[in-house]
Amino acid sequence: MQRLTILLLLLSTTFSYAQLTGDQLLDKAIQYHDPNGVWETFQGTFFVTIETPNKPNRDSEIKIDLPNEYFSLKWAREYLGAEYYLNKGQCQIQFSKKNPTPEEEKNYRLDCDGAKLYKNYYTYLYGLPMKLKDKGTNIDEKVERRTFKGKEYLVLKVTYDQEVGKDTWFFYFDPKTYAMEVKEPSILSNFLIVGHF
Repeated sequence: MQRLTILLLLLSTTFSYAQLTGDQLLDKAIQYHDPNGVWETFQGTFFVTIETPNKPNRDSEIKIDLPNEYFSLKWAREYLGAEYYLNKGQCQIQFSKKNPTPEEEKNYRLDCDGAKLYKNYYTYLYGLPMKLKDKGTNIDEKVERRTFKGKEYLVLKVTYDQEVGKDTWFFYFDPKTYAMEVKEPSILSNFLIVGHF
């Protein structure tokens, strides 16, 4: 009798995963990561260190204040650094060199389009999985099961409308808690998060 109960439990668990749609998986993941639904009121600061082979680290401080429509990014690498501020659509940029060359302006994105790009990038990454509800995001209804580094995950495939982006992302969720644990394409940054929502 005990064997039958275990078998029925395993079958029902497998069946429930197979029946889970992409939208249902996303809802469960959001319930795990933002159970009180406070992402829209997020105000916080976090730090990112980007490690690049044969180059010094780039350390960044990012502030996001969604209710007040404020974003700032300050980064430094060796003797160079920049600061980007977006405050209710108003843009301000400061660079560590007084008169950057046109090449430096292009390479370091020293314009308002660059500031908006950084804002969208970091708000998206930090706001996952809640940001997957944004307009222009397409959730594949089929949920796959994959193994990554010896652990099994439920995998959600996400594409975007053309005006949003051309990337295809795969998000890996713990099948028991629905915690998001892996993103592809993978990010090369190490995140130390200060503050929470």
